[in-house]
Amino acid sequence: MTCSDLTLVPSSHLKPLDVISGFQVRPGFFLSPGTTVIPGGVNFTIQSQAATSCELLLYHREAEEPFAVLKFPETYRIGFVYSMIVFGLDIEEFEYAYRLDGPYEPEKGLCFDKTRILLDPYAKAVTGQSRWGCKNDQKHGYRARVVRSNFDWGDHKQPMISMSDTIIYELHVRGFTKDPSSGVTHPGTFAGLIEKIPYLLELGVTTIELMPVFEFDEMRDCRLLDENQLLDYWGYNPVSFFAPNTSYASTSEYNREGTELKQLIRACHANGIEVIFDVVFNHTAEGDERGPYISFKGFDNQIYYMLTPDGHYYNFSGCGNTLNCNHPVVQNLIMNCLRYWVTEYRVDGFRFDLASILGRNENGSPMNQPPLLQALAFDSILGNVKLIAEAWDAGGLYQVGSFPSWNRWAEWNGKYRDDMRRFLKGDTFMIHAAAQRIMGSPDLYPPEGRGSNASVNFLTCHDGFCLNDLYSYNTKHNEGNGWSNADGTNDNYSWNCGVEGETDDPDVLSLRLRMMENAFAVLLCSRGTPMFLSGDEFGDTRYGNNNPYCQDNPVSWLDWSLIEKNQNLFSFVKYMIAFRKRHPAIRTDLPAGRFSFPSMSFHGIHPWEPVSDLESHVLCVLFSGFDKEQQIQDTIYLAINTHWEPVTLFLPDLPFEWNWHIAVNTGDPSRTIFQDTEMPPADHTVLLGERSVILFVVKKRSV
Repeated sequence: MTCSDLTLVPSSHLKPLDVISGFQVRPGFFLSPGTTVIPGGVNFTIQSQAATSCELLLYHREAEEPFAVLKFPETYRIGFVYSMIVFGLDIEEFEYAYRLDGPYEPEKGLCFDKTRILLDPYAKAVTGQSRWGCKNDQKHGYRARVVRSNFDWGDHKQPMISMSDTIIYELHVRGFTKDPSSGVTHPGTFAGLIEKIPYLLELGVTTIELMPVFEFDEMRDCRLLDENQLLDYWGYNPVSFFAPNTSYASTSEYNREGTELKQLIRACHANGIEVIFDVVFNHTAEGDERGPYISFKGFDNQIYYMLTPDGHYYNFSGCGNTLNCNHPVVQNLIMNCLRYWVTEYRVDGFRFDLASILGRNENGSPMNQPPLLQALAFDSILGNVKLIAEAWDAGGLYQVGSFPSWNRWAEWNGKYRDDMRRFLKGDTFMIHAAAQRIMGSPDLYPPEGRGSNASVNFLTCHDGFCLNDLYSYNTKHNEGNGWSNADGTNDNYSWNCGVEGETDDPDVLSLRLRMMENAFAVLLCSRGTPMFLSGDEFGDTRYGNNNPYCQDNPVSWLDWSLIEKNQNLFSFVKYMIAFRKRHPAIRTDLPAGRFSFPSMSFHGIHPWEPVSDLESHVLCVLFSGFDKEQQIQDTIYLAINTHWEPVTLFLPDLPFEWNWHIAVNTGDPSRTIFQDTEMPPADHTVLLGERSVILFVVKKRSV
């Protein structure tokens, strides 16, 4: 029997064949990277193409020195894979790491050093990271723990929400509940987020998108600025792709890491809410030549990273290195990683940070049909999960509307953000671009191709201004980040409504509220999948910081007391989310039904007349169709005036037995929203106020 036949043999029948450093061992499961628990032992498997030898280090929990060093015999290596079963190990009593030897030729990308302690690339849990704000001892390296895979999912079912019905809510696990105003028992944790599920249900979002929850070291670049400790708070520098960030757990989870995250996902699913992960496969926390050796540099630096001909790191990520995603070894790791999160954690989808990097060749050039993106698109395990690309990178590659998709990938629509920000604040010459964005960006996603389901529409996300700040600041105020206000984008397309920053001026505050209501009304009445940043629904502020990646403090923590202060905005957002859910004509094409209207059409002040005035600030979009499920005629007219003067608007004619009614009027100081039974009828002509939105629905006249 050969070593490769071991996977066919019940593990309880496996017997030791050798003794190394006092432990009984035998060749292991070469096809199972990482660790596998078997009765009476643990299998360890790693791979390295250029290493000449490999040692397994076993530590008692938190010990400085290993209690055992087991060198893999040559007979425990097949090809480039080392595999060994070690008997007599209790997973609760040890941590592990590796040391590899091999050539040191940096100009060829080879950086082997047999003194460096390396983390298993497939580690399911990383030690020394569970206490937020405590610095890991770098000289001891990173170590891994073996994790039990015995979580009980019960009769769990995933929500499986279509893209057209999805409403995404982006949040940071720690910042969501860390502020005392959150009122949770376990602030800043997965458990704290579980406590907020009733709030998510009240708000009405269908899907939460978690900023990075893979293990990262928040202390990586910690520094002190004016007595404020700055950390790698956002977490976009992954240490391990397979391990959850244990500092987000409310309790220690030795050898059951990830349990609280699984409990969060199970609780969300039980309430019909999807969970999407924001994943970072474009770079790692190892940085460039000056960065630490954590894992990949020591296993096969020349494979895992894109390198220049002289061995330096390409930096298309802006973070020091670029993962070599389309190398078969790296591609296989990423595929295994995503399959692991889907099967072990039941994740509903992934948003890929700087996803254009995933389509670059080993020399950095863009590929027409990147094998990784294609493999993800057609993978069977990933067949029902959402794949969402941030379709650009820090190297200048911008692929919004052209990201390689195989009709499978959706995209963060950066053009929606930029065009709609400009239009809503009153910029001229934006009328036609805004119409395209509201109608699902058919210029980017033609109906005969991916269609509007490929467009994730957003005005705000973790990058850039939050919604309150979008209408409170003309320029960024990132001085607190310590880079002399040089970091963060300058292209904010924001407007402070007359006063920079905080103010007590009631007129300015009223205008800002109206601008935020306009933004939500348009976002939630746009074809495509809407997404917004947590806290925007109640006017949370970052005080003008448009890049608070390092701010682990009230700048980034949600201030839940603002719900009461900004109750009108909060109620408006809830209403608009419910309105979108009630009206399928906004979300998808429906048959014409009783009217001859097209499913979507673009209008100006006068319906059905081409908008030839490119300087116009009045845009109307008609959504219409017959909903067979509800057996109703669903017709909505979205009217937007971004000018500083009101206009007289003419509504489309209707058959006699039908009439337009007002559902939303952000320009009405007495009432912005009208419940279904309260909607006042509209005349053929309506005054559309300055910088305001009116939303009309068709109802039958009462007899």
